[in-house]
Amino acid sequence: MMANVIAWLLVVAIAAYACAGGTDYGAGFWDLLAGGAERGKRPRWLIDHAMAPVWEVNNVWLIFVLVIMWTGFPVMFQAVFEALWLPMALAAVGQVLRGAGFALRKPTRRLAQQRVYGAMFAISSLLTPFFLGSVLGGIASGRVAVGTPASADAWANPTSLLAGLLAIAATAFLGAVFLCSDARRFRADDLVDYFRLRAWIAFAALVILALVALPVTRADARYVWDGLTSGVGLLMVILAAVCGLATVLLLARRFLGWSRYTSVATVALAVLAWGFAQRPYLLPTSLTVSQAAGASHSMRWLGIVTLIAVVLVGPALVLVYRLDTKGRLEELTDTDTSAAGMPGDNA
Repeated sequence: MMANVIAWLLVVAIAAYACAGGTDYGAGFWDLLAGGAERGKRPRWLIDHAMAPVWEVNNVWLIFVLVIMWTGFPVMFQAVFEALWLPMALAAVGQVLRGAGFALRKPTRRLAQQRVYGAMFAISSLLTPFFLGSVLGGIASGRVAVGTPASADAWANPTSLLAGLLAIAATAFLGAVFLCSDARRFRADDLVDYFRLRAWIAFAALVILALVALPVTRADARYVWDGLTSGVGLLMVILAAVCGLATVLLLARRFLGWSRYTSVATVALAVLAWGFAQRPYLLPTSLTVSQAAGASHSMRWLGIVTLIAVVLVGPALVLVYRLDTKGRLEELTDTDTSAAGMPGDNA
């Protein structure tokens, strides 16, 4: 019973990281596609201001995932890191380069250095979710088992490649939706329409990739396919699709605050669908939750510590996000709003 609870906490933590961290990766994706120095000045200005107060907080969820894996399910942890060490290492390198690029770009005054740090931040924001998605694809396709040696096939297979591309599209979707609301908060009305269009494009890409993934998953990850097309897994998929369409409609009606909730629900429900699809396995179809669980006393203490963490850290995270959306963490000056003409502003 405790092993199942911890396993679902792991899935929820992955969903939280996909939504919170995914939003930041999406902002980096649009930073990459913003254009040259002059053309991309205003979108990058918004991205810098929107991410600065809370972007590091989102990595808490990734740490939470890793702690649950190596403490609660050490056999799974060993199998995943043996077979998929290369994409995991590349994702970790991307995390470091991404943080360094974002932190160093803002105080830098020389244009050449800004471009280098900006490229480091933007490209890492593209590659890191791809590699993390490819890891999930390798697990879902059943290519990872206890004792599986590291190989390119474990993470460069059709399911992994599509999972990586879906991860990029999902983060781009989340990032664009959140930046729409941030653009209104910073009174940059021109950027509301700018990112609203990109949210629609990202959602269209997400739908296309999901449709392409249907036959691929059926042939390459049959167990997960069966779970996604029946029972609770199918229900989660349908709810995710409904929330995605609701986000598109809310953006069209300019209900930007509500669109954040529905976009998060879209991605979170998709992750939960994957969790339901591969139960009772952690590594389909070779390692069940009960087989992977650690010692009973370790699971019991992990459950207690996790509960304490949720009680203490959860409200603090909610407060941070709330204060950020209200603009309380970073005071806005005239140069941060449309009251003063921003560089690149055509108004």
